[in-house]
Amino acid sequence: MTITLITGANRGLGKETARRLIAAGHTVYIGARDKRLGEEAAAELGGRPLALDITDDASVRAAAEQVGAEAGCLDVLVNNAGIIGPGNDAHDATAEQVRTTYETNVFGAVRVTHAFLPLLEASESPVIVNVSSSLGSLGIAAAPERHTSILPVYYPALAYNSSKAALNMITAQYARTHPKMRINAVDPGHTATDLNGHTGPQTVAEGADIIVRMALIGPDGPTGGFFGNDGPVPW
Repeated sequence: MTITLITGANRGLGKETARRLIAAGHTVYIGARDKRLGEEAAAELGGRPLALDITDDASVRAAAEQVGAEAGCLDVLVNNAGIIGPGNDAHDATAEQVRTTYETNVFGAVRVTHAFLPLLEASESPVIVNVSSSLGSLGIAAAPERHTSILPVYYPALAYNSSKAALNMITAQYARTHPKMRINAVDPGHTATDLNGHTGPQTVAEGADIIVRMALIGPDGPTGGFFGNDGPVPW
């Protein structure tokens, strides 16, 4: 039995990823900040509800204790929860606005990963998937016109883009210090979700492809990489 936790799994990419991993035989914890919405999604999908606010230390600790008591280990962690957040205008952004975005997209991922590391270390083949974005690629930001096959339209957003760049570096550092784990960042592409007002050209099913693929890798799979549906994404 493969035990999986997906944060922000009550809607969008997280919910679609949960649906497909459950179909693949995983026991999936549906992490959701709103307890009721998480329970509804879990009932619909056949997963296990898990109240989890990734910006709150006590909530994350309680979630880790629950999974530990019920499952004893964690095989796959998908750090999916994220926000666009304020502070995206590079001219007007304040430190406090940027901090709001980082609290979820960066500190939230670290908070959850740190809390669940003992359960991941108890797995025979632990996997972490960090849901990033090609907007967080420094290579693409330096010359977006060279990478239109990966990111057809480049959107400058100080807080969001830099938070995903930070998540990419966090991924690389965890992978380096935990060589027995498979730890990767993924770029789902511009997908129509609540996050962007359903403006993306991709469907949720298309966007979830790379998340599901990397969640299913075995011990011989890649680690410390950044991948999209068409292959590696520039750092």
